[in-house]
Amino acid sequence: MSAIRVLVVDDFESFRRVICSILQNKLELQTILEASDGVEAIELAQTLLPDLILLDIGIPEVNGIEAARRMRELAPHSKILFVSQEASVDVVQAAFSVGAAGYVVKMDAGSELPTAVNAVLRGDRFVGSRFAGHSFIGVSDARTPEVPEAISFSHNDNSKT
Repeated sequence: MSAIRVLVVDDFESFRRVICSILQNKLELQTILEASDGVEAIELAQTLLPDLILLDIGIPEVNGIEAARRMRELAPHSKILFVSQEASVDVVQAAFSVGAAGYVVKMDAGSELPTAVNAVLRGDRFVGSRFAGHSFIGVSDARTPEVPEAISFSHNDNSKT
């Protein structure tokens, strides 16, 4: 697994460090790149074509849902796993609508992230346990899926997401 390229996108540096630690120690992934906002993430995804992108929704510049939409166009073979504090069923559905392969709520990352990463890298879909019983419609190979306009995501500098 060590040859797998991973991009971790989160504006909260200490949380990125936790994610990187889990990826390195529990999954033995070594090629890990980091981005702190949507613009940087899109550029890195286009340039490096990572195998896996771990993406937060509440990131500055371009939110995670829009960043995922653009990354699906620029790096269509990259698998996207959202890791976000957003726990709304509508938000999770929006993530799958733009082609996400998985979704983990940040509070559950310590216990669910290794399983989620393995599932997504295998080509399976992963939905965190707190969403058991919900069915999410995904468009895993779509290049330009639509997200309902009623859902908006903004970044608030006072709250770390």
